[in-house]
Amino acid sequence: MRDIVIIGGGAAGLMAAVAAKTDETRVTVIEKNERPARKVMITGKGRCNVTNNCDVPTLISNVARGGKFLYSAFSAFDSGDTMRFFESRGVPLKTERGNRVFPVSDKAVDIVDALCGAAKKSAVIKTGTAREIVSVNGAAVGVKLASGEVIKADAVILATGGKSYPLTGSAGDGYPLSVALGHTVTPVTPSLIRLEAKEGFCTRLAGLSLKNVTLSLYKSGVKKAVYSELGEMLFTHTGISGPLTLSASAHITGDPKDYFVLVDLKPALSDDRLDGRLLRDFEVEKNRDLINALDKLLPKSIIPVIINIAGISPRTKVNQITKSDRELLIGAIKRLRVSVSGFGPIEEAVITRGGISLKEINPSDMSSKLINNLYFAGEVIDVDAFTGGFNLQIAFSTGFLAGKSAAKK
Repeated sequence: MRDIVIIGGGAAGLMAAVAAKTDETRVTVIEKNERPARKVMITGKGRCNVTNNCDVPTLISNVARGGKFLYSAFSAFDSGDTMRFFESRGVPLKTERGNRVFPVSDKAVDIVDALCGAAKKSAVIKTGTAREIVSVNGAAVGVKLASGEVIKADAVILATGGKSYPLTGSAGDGYPLSVALGHTVTPVTPSLIRLEAKEGFCTRLAGLSLKNVTLSLYKSGVKKAVYSELGEMLFTHTGISGPLTLSASAHITGDPKDYFVLVDLKPALSDDRLDGRLLRDFEVEKNRDLINALDKLLPKSIIPVIINIAGISPRTKVNQITKSDRELLIGAIKRLRVSVSGFGPIEEAVITRGGISLKEINPSDMSSKLINNLYFAGEVIDVDAFTGGFNLQIAFSTGFLAGKSAAKK
């Protein structure tokens, strides 16, 4: 009988447990929380964007870092496999905008219950904290717990997650465990995170949610946008957040201060068409102050900001607005600039960027190149993807491949 010990009871660890179970294996999952998969519970705002309904090349193209490395994992267990896994366990799924897949119930707990239920049929889930991966002669032979207990193993799978949302158990525990065995951890930073901004008007607009706007991310000195998408965003006391912002953050490399955002508040209107719209509105409102003449075009709270950026007195009568004034207003509406000053704290990030170096992991089976009988899965390794269900798919795919590989050897 082959003993397989998995450290971490999240999406990757639990899928690894299911994949590792055969007639010739005993599987143990060590999870420090009383309830496994706590981070899965909060994904997709509690709805759980479980995967993306697309093919393997599309999965790879949506991985920000490490796409080619994941080819074998995605090929072994793709988004179709994920969907069949949950639907065969009584969780009907639906595909929404952007091929995002959710449970029909819109309840993450249904995904968690199905995953935990499958894992509990395959493995013993033991509550405890791993303190050391025991190795002898360059091979993993067990896991030592904080209690002092040592669990013997013929293979160990490290699936402890990243460093974001530490209250769910994802607190970076796997990094020192792997470093102690000679592995390298690349710099750990947040991804899919809100952005801090230099502009004070963000504080003034805190809580304002914008729909059907285009957010474009630029790197200073580069003309072409690094990222541009239509959707929703939100102003916060310190900057911007919301789906568009989180997606944009995944495209930032190096110092975030080298980037800025342009927000198009009226993407359906060209500059000329917006000018025509202003002229029509102003004809109706010609005797009013400018501050009171834009209510039909913009959310009320953002009007003073736009006028201020345009450099026009808010008490200017509409019938005194010149063509150059309109051009300034159009520029502010179509290209509202937000200068990035930093990321939000990593504890709030949806996922972690960085982790165990891919150079030290075999992509064909997720095994360590340094330590025999050691495997890795999920967010603990240096891969991360954009929003849309891709990060959970990485967890499921790498967990499945690691579990199957550990069981075979």
